[in-house]
Amino acid sequence: MTMTQTTIETSHGRIAVRQSSGSGTPVLLIHGNSSSGAVFRNQLAGRLGERFRLIAADLPGHGDSADAVDPDRTYNMVGYADAMTEVLKVLGIEKAVVFGWSLGGHIGLEMIDRYPGLLGLMITGTPPVSPAQIGEGFKPSPHMALAGQEVFSAEDVENYARSTAGEPFEPFMLDTVARTDGRARRMMFEKLAMGVGRDQNALVAGRTPPIAVLNGLDEPFVNTDFVESVVFSNLWEGKKHVLEKSGHAPFWDSPDRFDPIFERFVVDMGKA
Repeated sequence: MTMTQTTIETSHGRIAVRQSSGSGTPVLLIHGNSSSGAVFRNQLAGRLGERFRLIAADLPGHGDSADAVDPDRTYNMVGYADAMTEVLKVLGIEKAVVFGWSLGGHIGLEMIDRYPGLLGLMITGTPPVSPAQIGEGFKPSPHMALAGQEVFSAEDVENYARSTAGEPFEPFMLDTVARTDGRARRMMFEKLAMGVGRDQNALVAGRTPPIAVLNGLDEPFVNTDFVESVVFSNLWEGKKHVLEKSGHAPFWDSPDRFDPIFERFVVDMGKA
């Protein structure tokens, strides 16, 4: 299975992009806070990557991408959504499915108004909250404090890396967290507190493309009861999907069960 990695120039800075060899429906995979597109290895290098054109871009300040040219503009959900939309434009992709994990899901929601070609969106580890609901959407945990912390000690790097992706744990995850521009974490939460971005709870209740929701039952950070209560106007298959014995990153800890659901979603969206 061949996978290529290139860099493209955007107004937000140089972006690293991994692509699978598939020629089917284009799918943009957006990773979470202090992660990178490498976390989607199982999908990029597997059967899904052979069938679909999977694209995993590293967010500015993350992975192999450069730090943001203008951190104040870029390091927030709106800025990231603009950057990811620009990536698709540079690649000449007029229509695509988007999968967003954790922060990536929030970015995907912000893309609804920015990317006219959005066929459908799947979110994992992403509670669509209004600014007033942040405390309801997430569980209190040490992870949440680290998520907005600029400077990490070696212990912080280890704790954050292990808590987000879960098992199987691999050394590259440490390198990815350590590489992340700490300003990206701090400024993201500062902008969130300032109300930058859409009220995502209201957003999903309004007019949207189909949205699929899939979470791990053992999700350590997201309040899945809250997610269950959220009203989606266009919920794929009319229900929220939950995988037992899976945590914050089902695509990583349980690809054998995640991939078939994800494949079904992409196939459905590709019919549009």
